[in-house]
Amino acid sequence: MRTVTLTDIYNHPITQKYVRRSGMAHAIAVAHHAFELALTFGVNPDLAAKAGFLHDIGHYEWYTGGEWDYGLYRDYDIHPIKGAERAHKLLVRLGEDKFAAKEIAHAILFHTDSALPEGNFQLSPLQKVVHLADESDKQPGDFHHYRNSDKEKERNLIQELDRKIDYYFSLPNRMEG
Repeated sequence: MRTVTLTDIYNHPITQKYVRRSGMAHAIAVAHHAFELALTFGVNPDLAAKAGFLHDIGHYEWYTGGEWDYGLYRDYDIHPIKGAERAHKLLVRLGEDKFAAKEIAHAILFHTDSALPEGNFQLSPLQKVVHLADESDKQPGDFHHYRNSDKEKERNLIQELDRKIDYYFSLPNRMEG
């Protein structure tokens, strides 16, 4: 039985402030992709969906003259670091299992290489799933961060994903993730 649902996370004011700023439609799409990829890779789909949903919660707005400045973003961004910290704090506050919160935070930390030093990193299966889920929703010019959706549609998509996760955990022969 899950203690914290995606709906719980979605409804929290911290999520509404920071995930909305980085693109709620993108976050929800990545959560759905992460769920599907988790089934393929044998990863816990609850942790994958939560990490996918919160992966950009640490975004800072890098603008110059009202326009997104990808150069500043690439040179100075640490959103995976800030996001891992912010997501961990939020999840623990909501009552998430502390080990699960840590795993989710690590997946957020490693979902992109924008804040990591050069080099090869061995990603865990959960980290790989979240990275692939994010990559699968990207659009040229970072437009994936600017797609609009209404709150009713967002809630419906989040609740649909909660139902899928609950169904997965109700199956007698589910994969252990």
